[in-house]
Amino acid sequence: MAQASVLSVRLRSSRAAIRHAWSICAAFLILFAPLPASAQLRGHGGPVRALAIAADGRMAISGGFDQSAILWGIDQGSALAILRFHDGAVNAVAALDGGRFVTASEDGRIAIWQGGRPEPVEVFADHSGPIVALAVSADGTRLASASWDGTAQIRPLAGGPVRVLRGHAGNVNAVAFLADGRLVTGGYDATLRVWPLAETDEPPRVVQLPSPINALAVTPDGEIAAAGADSVVRFLSEDGAIRASVDLATNPVIGLAVSPDGRRVAAATVAGTVALIDKSAAKVAFSLVGPGLPVWSLAFRPDGTELLTGGGDLLVRRWDARTGEPIGPLSMARPADSLAAYKGDHGAEVFRACVACHTLTPEEGHRAGPTLSGVFGRRIATAEGYNFSQALKSLDIVWDARTISKLFEVGPSRYTPGTKMPEQTINDPDDREALVRFLEKATKTQ
Repeated sequence: MAQASVLSVRLRSSRAAIRHAWSICAAFLILFAPLPASAQLRGHGGPVRALAIAADGRMAISGGFDQSAILWGIDQGSALAILRFHDGAVNAVAALDGGRFVTASEDGRIAIWQGGRPEPVEVFADHSGPIVALAVSADGTRLASASWDGTAQIRPLAGGPVRVLRGHAGNVNAVAFLADGRLVTGGYDATLRVWPLAETDEPPRVVQLPSPINALAVTPDGEIAAAGADSVVRFLSEDGAIRASVDLATNPVIGLAVSPDGRRVAAATVAGTVALIDKSAAKVAFSLVGPGLPVWSLAFRPDGTELLTGGGDLLVRRWDARTGEPIGPLSMARPADSLAAYKGDHGAEVFRACVACHTLTPEEGHRAGPTLSGVFGRRIATAEGYNFSQALKSLDIVWDARTISKLFEVGPSRYTPGTKMPEQTINDPDDREALVRFLEKATKTQ
């Protein structure tokens, strides 16, 4: 574990906080009233893991740890559709031509969406592990995916055999296409690999780097930008020679994006800053400083004037890429404390670890996990409007003081096999009893 990349560690820990399933929508939902054009884009219930912008620059798609993807009207500042299909975090998204979008997930599936359609028009499940990155070839005909099953895949979008690329020792974290159609991959094994254009016996060119690779990007002039756990962004030629390196101090890099003109590379870090790097000079021109939470994803609008970022604050933020200034307010109002009315209640303090995933009242609705409103006396996996796994639906459990206490005594994975609830136990019987008493009164519906 000590050798794992920051991406692997951070993804797993962030996923663990919000791994309950969300309901599958029967149609695209227009849930948010339009906001002023300067507003940040708010709608995800978990960190924003992935971003992509359509070729016309008007729409963006984001993927979140909340297992949803959202299609945004950027200038309207509003969500146009919420796409719920995956059974895990949406780790990667891409925009295709013809108003199509792609999502890929922790569940190992890739879904292709057509604007205006309520369900994916195509679904692929060739990977056997979480998919964490996507790339589209320059001519728009092929889709590449990187997975923690140790492979990358290249899929012809018009149909045909899928090419599976094996050779990395461990997770493949990043993929990018070169202009001539060759694929570049980077992974946990700290190797960058440039694969031959055709499937032959010729091995890939392998470049060993000092630390695991979390992100890749290809610039218009053919250079490869690679970055990862050691906080260094490296610029390499197609033959693997390193031209320059930019050290971002102690901030491991988890995302890269290249400006449309190729002059700048944006590097997102776990510390929450985004460095705008002058590529030719190999120096940081300026940094975007947000609320201090990890920035997982970023994308330039096609005219290069604006950069969108997504991160641990659950927002898609808009920035002036020329000045580094935020577009709209940088900070959001602190949400109301839902437990303020229970100040001094020990059970409420124990429950604070649960508020990221669960609400207590029907008005608040579902988050990453189902609302606990009315949970006492309710059979497991029957909360209306929430998508539970078949494994949970088959269990014979009714929630009451005894069963809730038992859940936290032995842990979710043992008591409710098949759950996506993060593994956690409460060892102190007094803490368990306080939590149960609190839930019994706070979740009453009448």
